[in-house]
Amino acid sequence: MTTFRPKYITFDCYGTLTNFQMAEAARDLYGDRLDEPRMVKFIKNFAAYRLDEIMGDWKPYADVVHNSLERSCKANGVAFKDEDARMVYERVPTWGPHADVPAGLAKVAREIPLVILSNAMNDQIHSNVAKLGAPFHAVYTAEQANAYKPRFQAFEYMFDMLGCGPQDILHCSSSFRYDLMSAHDLGIKNKVWVNRGHEPANPFYGYVEIPDISGLPGVVGL
Repeated sequence: MTTFRPKYITFDCYGTLTNFQMAEAARDLYGDRLDEPRMVKFIKNFAAYRLDEIMGDWKPYADVVHNSLERSCKANGVAFKDEDARMVYERVPTWGPHADVPAGLAKVAREIPLVILSNAMNDQIHSNVAKLGAPFHAVYTAEQANAYKPRFQAFEYMFDMLGCGPQDILHCSSSFRYDLMSAHDLGIKNKVWVNRGHEPANPFYGYVEIPDISGLPGVVGL
């Protein structure tokens, strides 16, 4: 079989490349008030409300965190404080990559331009990207696109900025709900699912599965 060599490899950042630590932040805030079953429920609620918060018109990510944390607290009978949401938001730029990321990215970056499309703020994302250990051709944010993934507008912004179409890229993500379902619907045939354990496999959407970024060079024949 002929290996597909894309014009660009495009990535989700948080969760796929950067070690996404919202659950850890929630545990630090509320772990002394919730037993383990209730803590697990809180973390699931927090993730679900974050997704719900980004499905409409764009708003700053600080508002997404604030609103989703407040709603999770309400659903779980925990007192909410504004400073708790600020603490969670301010942690985001401190997060580093999964251990497998720098070496895998660096090998691919020598041959194919790398691009990030992230549900991020402009003033936070570059701190995370600097920790990834590889050069990026471009980094696009939800703030620039005026829309969060999974909305198509975010992907369309990236296509416009790169001057390419769905047929030209390989999109890489650990999330179906945020990335790979939309990528499928937009006609991105070449997709990689990084199985970080966030979500179950869903073969309907057509992808190559890898356990971590160390498997990415092999997908593109490197």
